[in-house]
Amino acid sequence: MSISRAIGVISGLNECVNLFQWAGSSISYLRSRWSATQEESIHHEVLHLQSGLQRLRDTLPAMYSLIDKAEWRIHEGRVAELLPNLKDAVNDADDLLDEFRWHELKMEVEGNASHSAFIDFYKTTVQGSFNKVNDIQERLNSISGQLEKMGLYGVTPGFDKSVRPDTTPFPNEKKIFGRDKDLKEVMGFLGVPQSKGRACSKRKRASSTVNASTSTTAQNQVNKSRISAIPVLPIVGMGGVGKTTLAQHICNHQEVKEYFDLIIWICADDFDVKRLIKDAIQSASGKKTTLDHLASLQHALSSSVSNKRFLIVVDDVWDDALMENEQRWKDFYDSLTNVVQGSMMLVTTRFPDVADRVRTMEPFPLAGLKEDVFWRFFKLCAFGSESCENDPELVRIGKSIVPKLKGSPLAAKTLGRLLGMNLHTAHWNNILESELWKLKQEKTDILPALRLSYIYLPFHLKRCFSFCAVYAKDHKFEKGRLAEIWVAEGFVEPQGNTPLEDIGHQYFEDLVNRSFFQKVRGTYVIHDLLHDMAKLVSDHDCFTIKSMRDFQMVPQNVRHLYILPSRDLSTSNLLSLSKHTKLRTLICDKSFGNQGAAIMDRWCSELQRLRVIFWASSNELPDSIGNLKHLRYLEISKACPSKSFSSAFCSLYNLQRLYVKECELESLPCDFSKLISLQRFKSRGFEYYAGCTLNIDATNQFEMKLIKNLNQFDGHMNIRNLGSVRNCYAEEFKLKDKKYLRRLALTWSLSYSPEGVAKEVLQVLQPPSGLESLLLKDYPDVSLPNWFQLRINLNEMPAVIVDNNNDEIGTLSSFEELIILQCRNLRSVQQLLHPAYVPAIKKLRVVDCNQLESLPTERFGDFHSLEILEVHGCPEIDSRSLVAHSLKKLLLASSHLTDNIQCCSLTEFYLSCDYVTTIKPQMWNLPALQKLHIAYCISLTSVAQGQPPIRAFESLTLLIIDNCENLTSLDGLLAEQCLPAIRSVDVRNCGKLQFLFGERPGSFPYLEDLWVRDCPSLKWPRELVLPSSLEKLHLVRCGDISSWFLSCLQNLKSLVDLALIGCPSITSIPPGACRSNLASLRDLHISGCPDLVSIGGAKAVAKIKYVCIYDCPKMEDLKQPVSRCTDMLSITLRPSPSCSFPDQL
Repeated sequence: MSISRAIGVISGLNECVNLFQWAGSSISYLRSRWSATQEESIHHEVLHLQSGLQRLRDTLPAMYSLIDKAEWRIHEGRVAELLPNLKDAVNDADDLLDEFRWHELKMEVEGNASHSAFIDFYKTTVQGSFNKVNDIQERLNSISGQLEKMGLYGVTPGFDKSVRPDTTPFPNEKKIFGRDKDLKEVMGFLGVPQSKGRACSKRKRASSTVNASTSTTAQNQVNKSRISAIPVLPIVGMGGVGKTTLAQHICNHQEVKEYFDLIIWICADDFDVKRLIKDAIQSASGKKTTLDHLASLQHALSSSVSNKRFLIVVDDVWDDALMENEQRWKDFYDSLTNVVQGSMMLVTTRFPDVADRVRTMEPFPLAGLKEDVFWRFFKLCAFGSESCENDPELVRIGKSIVPKLKGSPLAAKTLGRLLGMNLHTAHWNNILESELWKLKQEKTDILPALRLSYIYLPFHLKRCFSFCAVYAKDHKFEKGRLAEIWVAEGFVEPQGNTPLEDIGHQYFEDLVNRSFFQKVRGTYVIHDLLHDMAKLVSDHDCFTIKSMRDFQMVPQNVRHLYILPSRDLSTSNLLSLSKHTKLRTLICDKSFGNQGAAIMDRWCSELQRLRVIFWASSNELPDSIGNLKHLRYLEISKACPSKSFSSAFCSLYNLQRLYVKECELESLPCDFSKLISLQRFKSRGFEYYAGCTLNIDATNQFEMKLIKNLNQFDGHMNIRNLGSVRNCYAEEFKLKDKKYLRRLALTWSLSYSPEGVAKEVLQVLQPPSGLESLLLKDYPDVSLPNWFQLRINLNEMPAVIVDNNNDEIGTLSSFEELIILQCRNLRSVQQLLHPAYVPAIKKLRVVDCNQLESLPTERFGDFHSLEILEVHGCPEIDSRSLVAHSLKKLLLASSHLTDNIQCCSLTEFYLSCDYVTTIKPQMWNLPALQKLHIAYCISLTSVAQGQPPIRAFESLTLLIIDNCENLTSLDGLLAEQCLPAIRSVDVRNCGKLQFLFGERPGSFPYLEDLWVRDCPSLKWPRELVLPSSLEKLHLVRCGDISSWFLSCLQNLKSLVDLALIGCPSITSIPPGACRSNLASLRDLHISGCPDLVSIGGAKAVAKIKYVCIYDCPKMEDLKQPVSRCTDMLSITLRPSPSCSFPDQL
């Protein structure tokens, strides 16, 4: 078992080096106050302290492992005595190391500004001759030494037979209460014929090979037919509910014994496959086996049951059966293959996940007994009879006890035994008023039985579940909140880069799958009996105060405390809790009124180990809250009048969660950014969490004031309505100080603002150097501000520019994306878009900037990381060439940049321009281009006319020409010498297009898809021969194809998909074309062909998988419509499957 999370909270110690290096400088700093002898002595003590902390750090994992092993032996008295002491010492060690971590965080935040960090820690740890580190280490050594003598080291955890004894098929009780219906249902699922003409119950099975119905006359005859694997029916329910008892009564039922030739019972108290198979062989044959090889054992068991219809019961299966990737279960299950039909396996388990994994039939859930039946059973357990007359007062008390037991038969036996020992009302009332977990119980009673489920949990889940005992019964748990608290408590083990909260969520789901939580109407609760068990295993750690008398029972070293609202709680009672100085969790649902400030101040002053605080209300947070070095989670649930926090609050360097959802904060203290661990913060009308996108209205001064000092902001920020603010207000955002800001979107309102104001606003909104993405929208000024304060020539730009204050502000070194949208007055972007400013830019989008003139596209080659460029709606750009060697995707729309394009790495190019008349690809150098999409060029008349000839696009595989309504010819482009690697051609909605391939169409040896749609003016050459590589051919309203179509069919041996839509000139398709020439055809769509008379009848298309033929009025040999196309959309709506160009790149 991994215990690596045991040191999760101290993983930042760096071998205890950082702070101790600083300690040396602290000693030097204070040297003048000491003599040489004192300085040498302090140096020695510092080294001793460093060594002690490192030793303590190294010891903790072994101590957590020891705690885990000790819990398996908790039934032993001496172990039970030592375990709380061991936990207490480990928690003390953890707290001390966590305090050291706080001082390291302080050093990280404040740097060398203060020499007090180490000195403060030293003073709290070493007090004269007493060294806290040594004291804790000695306690750990002493306790672990005693446990070692008891044999806890080097032992694999496992259950003692005294706490988990073997079961047998013989029931302890002759009568089973309230289970008649369950018994009959399970027998039916096992295939046992029912008496009195009852039909067999049926249950959904994963395997349909079993037919359990057997006629009455053939009941005693063995059916020799076989099935490949035995069906498995699990009975699942919580411990003590009666699963084993039900299985025992099934095995001893006369009809079951008559139906099955053999009944085998094995107890899976630990899932040792070989032992289980040996037990099964002995049960089947009556003889022990000496075999020990797994394969031999499997064969022997198979032989023992080979000619018998048998029932095998595997009782009390735990999740160790699923270990080794379920191989243990598979090895056991594989022993029972090729069995006689009617054979069955019945499995009992308390784990739903086990039931779901081993089942071949739906599991049978076993719940508690119904109320009336349970009362009868309870009376039998308590009074020795269910029908005799009993003391009315005892009956009344008994009926008050029964609801606590939730229908659990084992709980009834446990309480019945305790009550039956003394039939006096005082004794019964004492038990009624006592918590179940406080009552002394035998090893086989209900809570020890349920505790087995807890002990079997992985160590990290034990800590998480036992913590839940601090909450009252019927508490409604929220997965997200509980996971956050587990993280704050240090219970969650890091797993690579996965967020700890996500791991905590998985822990919660693991506990749900093990039935420790039950989902009820959208929330989760813990079953009352499991809650009692949680109280039992955490009785020294967790306590819940319900009334004033509970204050006297709080354990001295309690770690987690919950105060429920009660009228009789006095101020003195609450103040008295400050003596429990080891508290880590304080949840108080009671409002304090006028005394709240004094109570909180005392708690924050004395309870300095608190990690989680939940207060119902607070007038204000006391300055003493700054003492809580370990605090990670703080929540105030109700409204409070406080408008801000004190500066002392900013020393909570470990704080991760701050929830004051009903507090109307107006500002945050100037040092709020020192809360470097803060991941989530909520107040009324405001929420921040790491990685969030924060949408801010610049006119909302409330949001602006909260953002001002939230400099640990880590995420994305969208600020809108900037047109309504002046620079003095915008400066309040302090964006430059938010070094973890990743993406920034700035949007101006369309309202009028005076000239130059927007530029001043943007100037003070300078982002941090770590910004990755910037979006400017509706910016109304003509130029951008000079964020970089240039003092030198652009051509002599150094790598880093420094301003007059020696602050490094020269580059946005992590900047990858710039988006400029609808900045209609902007004329130049050179103030920002220069390789020296944004050396890592990868994506640039400039859209609808009508007046933009200066965009230095001819120098984009200096952007060595630029991969995506979109220029759309910028007709005034004066540049006529584009040079960008690293560019991979390009979208040009309404731009003159088409004249000269030199992009040697470009793979995708989308071009759309409503005023360009001619495109000259011979002026492009695009050797890597794979996809070219020309669309909505409504003035375009030709492509590639003139000299020099087009150089080959050697990598181009996809060409799309779309909605170019005045285009007349593609013959200069769509030629084999230009497109030697073309695989897909899609031409659509080009109404005047006359020539597609030209007079001499090439062979295009790699062409697979040809889509021509709504090009009615096309003139096809008679000699056109399509390549045999063609797999998809769609011809939709594309002129007269009759001169070449039929002859081409003979060559299309690879054609899979053919569509003819709106082709009036086609009169027939030869009968053999589909059956022989088009042998690979899978999809055929023909519609809107008014002259088509014949395609060869139904036989011609009989072997084609998908056929859709309609609206061909002259067709005589096939009745229409023909529709065999369940997975095809209308062919007219289907896009080219190879087209992957987005609307914008």
